[in-house]
Amino acid sequence: MKIAIFGLGYVGLTGAGCLVKEGHSIVGIEPHEDKIKMILSGHSPIYEPGLDDLLAQGLAEKRLTVTTQVGNLLAECDVALVCVGTPSASDGSHNMTYIAEVSRQIAMAVNRDRIRPLTVIYRSTVRPGTIDDLIAPIFKTHLGADFRKVVELVYNPEFLRESVAIQDYFNPPKIVVGTHDGLPSERMTELYANISAPMFVTGYREAEFTKFVDNTWHAVKVAFANEIGRVCVQLDISAKKVHEIFVSDRKLNISPYYMRPGGAFGGSCLPKDVRALVHISEEVGAFNHLVDSLLRSNEAHKRFLFDYVTRDLPAKARILMLGLAFKAESDDLRESPQLNLAHRLITSGYQLSIFDPAVKPTQLLGQNMGYAFSHLPSISDLMVDRDAAEGNEYDLVIDTNGTLSGLTVNAAKVVHTHTLP
Repeated sequence: MKIAIFGLGYVGLTGAGCLVKEGHSIVGIEPHEDKIKMILSGHSPIYEPGLDDLLAQGLAEKRLTVTTQVGNLLAECDVALVCVGTPSASDGSHNMTYIAEVSRQIAMAVNRDRIRPLTVIYRSTVRPGTIDDLIAPIFKTHLGADFRKVVELVYNPEFLRESVAIQDYFNPPKIVVGTHDGLPSERMTELYANISAPMFVTGYREAEFTKFVDNTWHAVKVAFANEIGRVCVQLDISAKKVHEIFVSDRKLNISPYYMRPGGAFGGSCLPKDVRALVHISEEVGAFNHLVDSLLRSNEAHKRFLFDYVTRDLPAKARILMLGLAFKAESDDLRESPQLNLAHRLITSGYQLSIFDPAVKPTQLLGQNMGYAFSHLPSISDLMVDRDAAEGNEYDLVIDTNGTLSGLTVNAAKVVHTHTLP
């Protein structure tokens, strides 16, 4: 394919070199003439191992050209790849000036009589809603309401790490493609035909949000590791050895477990041990701000779940809650988020019934019994059996931990809180 790349910064230039290696023809559009001169001399304006060789190959084979102007270049192109910067604005948001300007340039330069739409791929990190609310309106303004006959807009975030970007390009952890209708793009399938990685095709907003989630998670990992390291140093513990032990656990620690958006954490271990670590870090002066925030974040999520399940719910609605223990197939009610939710529902005036086949109030013992009755004194009156759960009508059924599976309920609305939609 012939591909135009707008913006020859880190992402655009690395992409150009890798696409040349795959046999595509590239025309790079870059407004800074100094960059153009360096590239034409066979040198990359950024340092990335192996990139000079790829650019030199493209120049030698006459499959790489660079220019400062779009002109009529798009008439020969199958794809336009947008890799311009989205730097931070003063309020922390992304500055979308370059995205808007390049979109305008493409909309004005594209041939309206194209036999096949130009696939315009955005790789810049942008906030969710950017294609729908900013980019698509620009194309609609210049090309009319049927602009999708002229251009195919795609969002395709990059996952390149500096210093190993070429390796990451050909061996990415995943490929994410956002399209107008959430269906595969023929050109994107062709573009990634030689790259083996899981491909996720979705709507624009999910694809746009992916990079934020990934980068923030990486930042969380770095901050968490450093906070634990500070505690280790203060307590004369080997941070290196603790790290070695931690990352060796690929079943729970480095895994998908505990990563699904849904219920708050609870039970006898997580809240208690987080509190204890907060105390230790304060005592030794480790200043663990991330760990400090975990319990506050968890409480905020409990409030969110209450608002989430009761939105648009009439006063005194009949509610059936499925699952009371902190996890399915358990009768442990200590610090259960479900217990907290039940208390909020009752004190808000809703008519609540609870079905959890593993929880039997008369068989609770010790701390488990004390916690349950102190936080939900009416627990015995609220619990119902399977026949009652299936035999009554409800305005709302809240499935908190998957207990709904295999249960037949008569409800106007069913909400799952253990996994958000």
